[in-house]
Amino acid sequence: MNTIKIFRVFLILILFVFTSCNVTKNGIVAHRGAWKKNNLPENSIAALRHAIDLKAVGAEFDVVMTADDSLVINHDPHYNKLIVEETKYADLIKFKLSNGEKLPTLREYILEGLKNNKHTTLVCEIKPSGVSKERGKKIALKAVEIVKSLKAEKITTYISFDYDILKQIREVDSKTTLQYLEGNKSPKEVKKDKITGVDYHYSVFKKHPDWIKEAKDNKITLNVWTVNDINDMDWIIENNFNYITTNEPELLSERIKIKK
Repeated sequence: MNTIKIFRVFLILILFVFTSCNVTKNGIVAHRGAWKKNNLPENSIAALRHAIDLKAVGAEFDVVMTADDSLVINHDPHYNKLIVEETKYADLIKFKLSNGEKLPTLREYILEGLKNNKHTTLVCEIKPSGVSKERGKKIALKAVEIVKSLKAEKITTYISFDYDILKQIREVDSKTTLQYLEGNKSPKEVKKDKITGVDYHYSVFKKHPDWIKEAKDNKITLNVWTVNDINDMDWIIENNFNYITTNEPELLSERIKIKK
């Protein structure tokens, strides 16, 4: 009996070490879903579904808020020539995406991400508000509230170019994964603010190659965007980033297999 207990404790310790370290290498994050190869609309439910079907480690998407405080999935501040933050949701969905879908809400997107998904993290980018910094923080809090209400915390992480948005999320959620996008802070700097990852354009890491080692030494997650060129893919693969965000998940998967 004692031997069994010791073995169980040993397994728990191994699991703890495994989950607490930066063990993921070159995990593929589909940028705005897996849309390009099959000519799907970016940020669409179909693009998310395809990323899940490809077993991508992550599917990134963008959140903005309408004039009547609905959170929708759209990259740009405008949709069909309408400024999202100045337009009500009912007016936005009068215009369909190219595959016939309506503009999805965050709730609809998360619900889809929960279906038949055991491997793809939902990487929620909260766009800075064009109205005010305070509105950006409001969007962050509302997004976290929706994710928690759907019990999707374990499969959702947050990224943003607005550092204050990430700090706002950390105030209400001490455990969630946060990654900073702007590229103007070192891994040590983000660690001080309890931001768990740096998710920078690959050019930032080429300019600051020392940040790669600094992130690994400080257990700060390394992500990089948006990597579509084979040469850039190969350089990042060789440097063992945790995650690689790309519009070409199928191509990147092939490059990773070749480089193994």
